[in-house]
Amino acid sequence: MRVDELAPAPGATKRGKRVGRGIGGKGGKTAGRGTKGQRARNTVRRGFEGGQMPLKQRVPKLKGFNNPFRVEYSPVNLHQLDKLGASSVTPESLVEAGLIRKGAFVKILAHGSISSKVDVTAHAVSESARAAIEAAGGSVTLVELPFKAEGRAGRPAVKGNQFANR
Repeated sequence: MRVDELAPAPGATKRGKRVGRGIGGKGGKTAGRGTKGQRARNTVRRGFEGGQMPLKQRVPKLKGFNNPFRVEYSPVNLHQLDKLGASSVTPESLVEAGLIRKGAFVKILAHGSISSKVDVTAHAVSESARAAIEAAGGSVTLVELPFKAEGRAGRPAVKGNQFANR
């Protein structure tokens, strides 16, 4: 059996009325379309709503855009590091502790306080968090991102008026 051979069971559907076949039976002359008018002439275009403002024009336009070069960090606060009680913290140890997901970039933030010496390795650290960790006797090491952050989608800056010589 092929797709073009599929059909409903016999008697399951009613045949459509044959209209526009002369005045011998019902559905002759205007073929059930009434007299004159837009729909009698089969000219209603796709998306037309009878003069009402169409849906595609009523829907508000979206503002702004999504920056494809945005770096998304998973935040980890100082009080979370203090609760871990480890002497050194790396992104891998944070994944094992369940604080971040595997492969996420870590940023240490200064919410809460830290009481013990901790050596932190992360992708980014806020200045106040760095100061708090170093005040507690710990150290901060930054891990490089696996890509280079570039401005303007990695293109060189245009110098002068690019349309001046046209």
